[in-house]
Amino acid sequence: MSTRSVRVVLFAVSVAFLTALGACMSPAKTAAAGLVDGALAACPSSPNCVCSAVSVDATHAIEPFALDGNAADAIDALTTIIASMPRTRVVTASDSYLHAEFTSRILRFVDDVEFHVDPAHAVIHVRSASRVGHSDLGANRARVERLRDAWSNR
Repeated sequence: MSTRSVRVVLFAVSVAFLTALGACMSPAKTAAAGLVDGALAACPSSPNCVCSAVSVDATHAIEPFALDGNAADAIDALTTIIASMPRTRVVTASDSYLHAEFTSRILRFVDDVEFHVDPAHAVIHVRSASRVGHSDLGANRARVERLRDAWSNR
């Protein structure tokens, strides 16, 4: 292969890589963290979010956590669980709501994880969403399940 052909191939591969990287880094259509009309926000259409409160399809649906005490104690326990995990930061905590940030190890992506206690139904709703990109390769669902395990084993 000639030097010119090698350069053309390298250029084409570079353009493809940068295009793919740009698609991954494009802003997600994820709602800002926080309660909307007293509930967690629904997930956007992209598959990088799971939510127990408002889910219209199986891609985004996940079961809420079981509430076995009062709301303030549940938030305190979840705060302790999250604080024990690497690369986390609790942003907001109240008697019935918790917002934390989880940062990925290598690329430093920040995902938002929220909990909202619903004592009337004895559940803790959860939402985990990526801030950027389209797919998270199941990272948010896996994170919620790790948190659920820690919650169940506390």
